[in-house]
Amino acid sequence: MFDKTHIDDYSIFLADVRRAPANTISSYIRDIRKFADFLSADGKSDFSGVTQDDVRAFLSVLKENGRSPATISRCIASLKAFFNRLVDVGSFASNPTVGIRTVAADKKPPRILTGDDITLLLEQPDTKDSRGCRDKAMLETLYATGIRVSELIALDESDVNLAAGLVTCRNGKERVVPIHEAACKAITHYLSNARPIMAETGESALFVNANGERMTRQGFWKILKGYTEKAQISVDVTPQTLRHSFAAHLIENGANLQMLQEILGHAGISSTQAYARAVKRQLKEVYSKAHPRAAAT
Repeated sequence: MFDKTHIDDYSIFLADVRRAPANTISSYIRDIRKFADFLSADGKSDFSGVTQDDVRAFLSVLKENGRSPATISRCIASLKAFFNRLVDVGSFASNPTVGIRTVAADKKPPRILTGDDITLLLEQPDTKDSRGCRDKAMLETLYATGIRVSELIALDESDVNLAAGLVTCRNGKERVVPIHEAACKAITHYLSNARPIMAETGESALFVNANGERMTRQGFWKILKGYTEKAQISVDVTPQTLRHSFAAHLIENGANLQMLQEILGHAGISSTQAYARAVKRQLKEVYSKAHPRAAAT
């Protein structure tokens, strides 16, 4: 259970001392509670020891979930004010949001890995080892479904129907996502050979860490970074990169945008259309480099 005493105290401070409007208080407290839930999901029980990396990871999740730059900027402001108050009253020595700036509209196209890079990455885990077996299953699942890393680590064993080739995501709005045979095989191998050895008794999580408990977001990011370096992939690969690549590769092979929107869990079609634009941009670049007459035009 996460200790939210500081949040309650801050809410009282905003109302009684600052005399802030009710809607302002509601927005600030909602943002702070979301951050507390994020920390709790990572195994933390209070705000002590929060680092700038924790804040940045939280903001990354908001962006990954399609939150607008305005929403993310408001969250930054909420957290800055909250931690400033904790520093003022002596609860914290420093503010972990110092140096974090508001978010400008991100116009960069999504980073997409080639099919060869994906294959190389998926080949890195040693499935003769329990951890490698688990890692192979996680990577295959992420690329096969395009789900968010928060949804991946939230999966329980009961959320995966291997016979039907379906995965049920319950972290947020529930949706059912198809999963292909190769990923099903990797999960089956993990469930048969690794998870019984690794998981604590009674643990419901599909993917567990070395302590036998639910895998954390930070834990998975470290695993992914290790395999990216091992595969000698030159670009920075994050869980979101695999999600982007999943979407782009489906579009390259003729997937319908409305269908893809449903699979990815996008609230609006505009986020999905960004992948279509990225694919067109890549095709144009390949054409310009490969066509013998393109350079002359």
